[in-house]
Amino acid sequence: MNPSLHREELHHRRIDLRAFRRSDGLLDIEARLVDTKGHPFRRQLAAADIPPGEPLHDIVVTLVVDPQLVVQDVRANMATTPFDICPGATAALSALRGESLGAGWNRRVRELLARDQACTHIVELLGPMATTAHQALAPERLAALNADGSDALRQRKVGSCYAYAAERPVVAQLWPHLHRPAGDAGGE
Repeated sequence: MNPSLHREELHHRRIDLRAFRRSDGLLDIEARLVDTKGHPFRRQLAAADIPPGEPLHDIVVTLVVDPQLVVQDVRANMATTPFDICPGATAALSALRGESLGAGWNRRVRELLARDQACTHIVELLGPMATTAHQALAPERLAALNADGSDALRQRKVGSCYAYAAERPVVAQLWPHLHRPAGDAGGE
């Protein structure tokens, strides 16, 4: 950025994601989204402006998942929204109960939470909430991956991201038998 240029903040979106292990063995995955403006802002149908820095969205979503990352419960608190009716969108979230935070999660969320039945911002949060859940369980998942007899898990991990690509040094160092030199179409 050019330091001689003046910038005016127009919008600030803060997203905070956290994972908690509960005493009953379940996990709470929480996401909070707060939107503010750097200038007075009048929402549609509002009688007055929101002062700079006051939230126009303040939404907290909680997914309750079991250790296998299956949704047991989901709830949202919409403390600040553009319209008084927005909290009605939380009713659609019950469709997520029983769904798994695994492959296809984002597609399934979009299928279950139709645009005109759910809150766009809540739907946006549900994707990173799933990855937060996976990160929360990373120590257990790595232990399982590194345990003797876990070659099937390792094979599924290879190719799951850039670092775990079969031709990358991470795979060569961790699991030489699964490493494929660049350009190798799969071996013999």
